[in-house]
Amino acid sequence: MLAEAGIESEMVDLDYPEIQCDTLEEVVKNALNWLSGKVEGDFLIDDSGLFISSLGGFPGVYSSYVFHTVGCEGILKILEGVEDRDAEFRCCFGLHWRDEDKLFPGVSPGTMAKDERGERGFGYDPIFVPSGHQKTFAEISTEEKNELSHRGKALEKVLEFLKGQ
Repeated sequence: MLAEAGIESEMVDLDYPEIQCDTLEEVVKNALNWLSGKVEGDFLIDDSGLFISSLGGFPGVYSSYVFHTVGCEGILKILEGVEDRDAEFRCCFGLHWRDEDKLFPGVSPGTMAKDERGERGFGYDPIFVPSGHQKTFAEISTEEKNELSHRGKALEKVLEFLKGQ
């Protein structure tokens, strides 16, 4: 999406400490602070997670760890017999721009499927059904997912900001 908007970017592979906290915004703010001065120029970073209503927002900021520990199967097992399957994917982009940090959140509401479906995407995509749809993220095209996804919505806000600069 950045390239389509005429914005050049380069992936920088740099490990940084990820704090344990309650919100994606806190994680991103800490990352921006830590990376400032270690990355030359302006930079963009993001964090995202799956927040399931009936589980009090779990796995939330721990989504990556939970996925690598129990996967989609584990989440489905936890949700066995649970009627409230409302969930949302959330993303927060942090932009370090001209020595200022800005946050751009994005949300994709939906529900948790009862079984894994689809071959596309990654992570929890086979068990997340975006609102207004019957298919999981793993069953739809990349283009359609980008229009619906939390990351796509957050990145649109970043692009809108950058176009105004």
